Parts: sequence; structure tokens; C-alpha cells
Amino acid sequence: MFESLSERIDSALKVIKGKNRITEINIAEAIKDIRRALVDADVNYKIAKDITDKIKEEALGQKILIAVEPGQMMVKIVNDELANLMGGQKTDLILSGNPSIILMSGLQGSGKTTFSGKLASYLKKQNRNVLLAACDIYRPAAIDQLKTLGEQIGVDVYAEPDNKNAVQIAQNAVKYAKENNKQILIVDTAGRLAIDEEMMQEIEKVKNALSPSEILFVVDSMTGQDAVNTAKAFNERLNFTGVVLTKLDGDTRGGAALSIRAVVEKPIKFVGTGEKMDAIDVFYPERMAGRILGMGDVVSLVEKAQQVFDEKESERLNKQLRQNQFNFDDFLSQLQQIKKMGNFKDLVAMIPGMGKAMKDIDIDENAFKSTEAIIFSMTKKERTNPQLLTSGNGSGGRRKRIADGSGTSIQEVNALIKQFDEMKKMIKKVNQMQNMGKGLGKMLGK
Repeated sequence: MFESLSERIDSALKVIKGKNRITEINIAEAIKDIRRALVDADVNYKIAKDITDKIKEEALGQKILIAVEPGQMMVKIVNDELANLMGGQKTDLILSGNPSIILMSGLQGSGKTTFSGKLASYLKKQNRNVLLAACDIYRPAAIDQLKTLGEQIGVDVYAEPDNKNAVQIAQNAVKYAKENNKQILIVDTAGRLAIDEEMMQEIEKVKNALSPSEILFVVDSMTGQDAVNTAKAFNERLNFTGVVLTKLDGDTRGGAALSIRAVVEKPIKFVGTGEKMDAIDVFYPERMAGRILGMGDVVSLVEKAQQVFDEKESERLNKQLRQNQFNFDDFLSQLQQIKKMGNFKDLVAMIPGMGKAMKDIDIDENAFKSTEAIIFSMTKKERTNPQLLTSGNGSGGRRKRIADGSGTSIQEVNALIKQFDEMKKMIKKVNQMQNMGKGLGKMLGK
């Protein structure tokens, strides 16, 4: 996401980087390029002009500290203004009432039903009892889709397939939620066009009947500036409480994310970054600004890791590493947990400086499959005793059997074993250095 915008802003800031001081001339040149980059990223021109005027004013009035280069100061100013443009601080969900009702709204094809499932999964992981309500009475597959998602994430779905009254279904869902001690009710409504008066009246009636604590407008970020215009039209009718940007992983420009907050003055609360049920991120304006400027987002990366890495499993693996007993089962366990964290290229981009380094490298999301297939083709004894594949009689035959079983070549099996062996050597060296450090600490202590 934001690849094009990141490249253009980075190029614009090169005018300042390396300079001894900030002047009106080099600031004007950088500001012009930043404004052009924002407009090309589908940011509304007025918004692009406002933010660049603020950046210019801030930069010219800034006293450069001795320890800070002008280029670094400029990056900070741009970072702060981008974060302010997107809301400044993250905004939590409004959860009140019994049950708390979240009404989903949006255009047809915006990914609203899928996001309803993602949000239910997200809230369930917080130990909340969630109910999904299928109130899309127009799209034939909508109810089935929501039921499938509910089964996938282990969340109940309330539906009345033969009822064609969305308001009545929603009211009955509230009653069901109360009777079954559901804490949160997520109401999935039909996708509609803002110009469809009958459909807009229907969702207004659902809103008035439920008095939801949260109304989320779900918008496809790939529609660019049209997303902002649609948000404005929906907000005038529903006065929604927050925005959800879906398909942000497919939009390299990101103009909608930058414009929508300023136009409707409502916070972006979540972003969708893939098809999987865990591809949902809380929207942090300051972190997103850092990612746009290529500064990474280590905090989000750590949070993703905390969500998927089992604490007991991590302790066990650390013990294995210390005792130099790391094997292919351990390697497979780590691989599968990393996969749960999401798109690998997006994860790498969260590491400061890595986004730019990886921009021209195509990372195949299926690359892990051959590695998994090779490990699964090993016997239990081979996985727990990797030396059986690296030395001794029969190691060549074992490798050929594994290659045949995994549908890979002997060269691929050899490459994996070599990488694994080198990794173990590296781990052993790290452990030796740690032990030397402990010994030196004791000597110094004495």
C-alpha cells in the first residue's frame, strides 16, 4: 500500500536532505513536489494544498536543532502533518448498550459482508460474545456468505431467509441477542448506491429502529476519490461514526485514506488488508504516516507477532535454541506462525528502511508451500534429528525420497537442508557469544 506515494514523497524530500539549512527556495521546490505527489495519489487538490501550506509554514518557522539535520526535521514535519490529516490519534469503537449494536453500511461490492466477519473475529479474540445479523435481503448469496464466515470464525449468525423486511429482521436479531447473552451485535445490511433513494431510506429506518452505538461506513479504497465523494453522501444521510477502508493492500496510491478523514470529519477506525479473516488492522494515523515516509511500523509488527505467537511455544523454542536442539519441527512451527501474521511483503515493509529495499522484489506468497511440503515429506525421526539428512550412510537416499514425496527436486531439498544447517551454526555462535558475555560479566562483578 502507498508505494507510489511513498516513492514520490521520498524523492521530493531529497531536495532538502543533505542541505546545511532550510531556505525558502529549497522548501518551495520540495513543497511543489509533495503537493504533486499527493494529487497524483488521488488526494483532493484542496486538501493537498492545505497540508502542503501547513508543511511550508511549519518548516520555514522551524529552528533547526544542532543535533538534527534539516532533512530529518523536514521528514518529521511531513510525518506530523500527514498523521494530523488522517486524524492524529487512533479512535476506539463505541461499544455501549445491551447488546452493543454496530451497523454496517456501504456501497455494493465494498467488502462489507467480509469485513463484518473480520470484525466479529477481531472482537471474539477479545473474549466478547458476538452475534452477526444477516439483513441483506437483496443479494441472493449474502445470507449464505455470512453464515459461511460465521462457521469459519465460530460466531453465531441470525438470519430469516424468507423475511423481506430488513427492519424487522434487525429488531428480531436484537431480541435474539438479548435472550442469548450476546454482548455485541453486528448488523450486515445490503450494499446500496447513494443515489438509490429507496435503499437509503431503508438503512435510515434500520438505524432509527436500532439506535446503534456505532455506524461504520465501509469503503473500497481502490475507488480513490470516488470513495471520498460517496462517504460524504452517506454521512449526510446516516451521520456515521467511523470509516473502514477495505482492499488497502491493493491500492498503491492511498489517496482515499488521506482525504476521507478531512472531508467527512469522521475517523478511520479499521483497514482491511486481505481476504483472510485476520486481515484486519486498527487504523493508527501516526503509524500510517510513518509507513508512507518509509519509516516502518515496528509497533504494529510486534503487535501482530503477539497476536499469533503462542507464549508457551515461544518459551519452548527459546529453550531449544539455547540448547542447540532446534529441529525441522521447530522450524515448521515458526514458519506457520509467521504465515498467520499476514502478507509477507507488508510485514517486511513495517521494518524501517525495508519497504524501499523490497519495492522491486516480487515475493511469492506461495514460496513457503514447497518448504512445508519438503518438511512434511520427512519422517518424524528425520524432522527431530536433522543430522540424518546431512551425514551418514543413506542420507542421499533419504533426500531423494523426500524430493519425490514433496514434488520438489533434490536440489531444492539440498538447498533447504543447507540453509537450515547454516542457521543452526549461526544460532550456536550467538549462544557462545551470550555465554562469553555472561562469563565476562561475572569476572567484572568480582
